[in-house]
Amino acid sequence: MARAMRKKSKFREYVEVIVISVVLALIVRTYIVQAFRIPSGSMEDTLLVGDFLLVSKFIYRFTDPKPGDIIVFKYPQDLKRDFIKRCVAIEGQTVQIIDKVLYIDGKSVANPPQSKFVDPKTYASDLSTRDNLGPVKVPPGHLFMMGDNRDNSRDSRYWGFLDKRLIKGKAFILYWSWKRLPGDPELSKWEGAIFRALPRFVFSFFRVLVFDIVRSPWRIRWNRIGHLIH
Repeated sequence: MARAMRKKSKFREYVEVIVISVVLALIVRTYIVQAFRIPSGSMEDTLLVGDFLLVSKFIYRFTDPKPGDIIVFKYPQDLKRDFIKRCVAIEGQTVQIIDKVLYIDGKSVANPPQSKFVDPKTYASDLSTRDNLGPVKVPPGHLFMMGDNRDNSRDSRYWGFLDKRLIKGKAFILYWSWKRLPGDPELSKWEGAIFRALPRFVFSFFRVLVFDIVRSPWRIRWNRIGHLIH
């Protein structure tokens, strides 16, 4: 009898630890910090495909977004997708692009240090809003977002202003990075209830981690790990 009670007590301890861990993970992911993987080259060369970063989900509870912030948000045209871009203008500011040069309130803005242009062509505004746009004024409660890969980024030049209510957080640190190749195992998407999503995510994370460390250590970008994002 006593042995059965001890086994039951031990089982209860394990269950409590698991439940508490799941609850804490949910709280952390919902309110504090979230992991995010760079899926495309729209932020090159500031952020590269295969970069894994942490996103602060609480910082904008205490301060407003400002130009220069790199922000993760729900894509306005498909709320199931997350995008990451750089804020270049806030509400009340006027944005204009002339022959690929960005102007805010009539003054030219220096490009981010690791931004780039990959297409020598310049399109007129009647053909594309990529290289010539505006002037347009950012309305209240909105931001104007652009990718650092200026010629290869689907951003506010195409789909308009970002409603601040769609913001998920500010990117602040790279915690892992490796060069992805076709056929590599993928990190599981966080979908569904946490009891199903968490085990899938953890399993896929370690699967991807082991794959790259054991089979392809030369693909890990060691020099990027731990860098602050700005």
